[in-house]
Amino acid sequence: MNTNEIQIPEEVLLKQIHEIKGMKVMLDPDLADLYQVETKRLNEQVKRNRDRFPPDFMFQLTQIQWDSLQSQIATTTQNMRRSLPYVFTEQGIAMLSGVLKSKMAIKVHIQIIQVSTKIRGLHINQKELYKEMEKIRHKVNGQDQKIETFFNYLKQFIKDQSRPRKRVGFK
Repeated sequence: MNTNEIQIPEEVLLKQIHEIKGMKVMLDPDLADLYQVETKRLNEQVKRNRDRFPPDFMFQLTQIQWDSLQSQIATTTQNMRRSLPYVFTEQGIAMLSGVLKSKMAIKVHIQIIQVSTKIRGLHINQKELYKEMEKIRHKVNGQDQKIETFFNYLKQFIKDQSRPRKRVGFK
């Protein structure tokens, strides 16, 4: 397969991005699969370059976190692991693409960053939408009686218009 032709669907990437400790992360087996390397090889490169991966770039899940995540994603193949998986933040993924030094790693990294940017944009848009809705709610708050009075006048106007009018003019 030519790496120039590889385009990972956004839906696939979105399903592989999880939230742990308030951070968006990806599991090492998912990244290894995307980079088309074995998880063992990916982790070997990380261990050889440990100084490039501080705790806010990569960390190993606790058993509780792993159990919780497994129940959310209903995974079966990853149950056979001997050790708990590592997860990588966006910065860790960027560092991984440099450590793996392959064209595939660069292409996958670019796609992951693009999807992450979209996710952040959606989050910002949701906050802005919420703020606008709050403004409207505050403006409308207490206007119920005024709106009811307006509709009553409107009903009366329509009712008055439906009565036959007295003809004006010559008979």
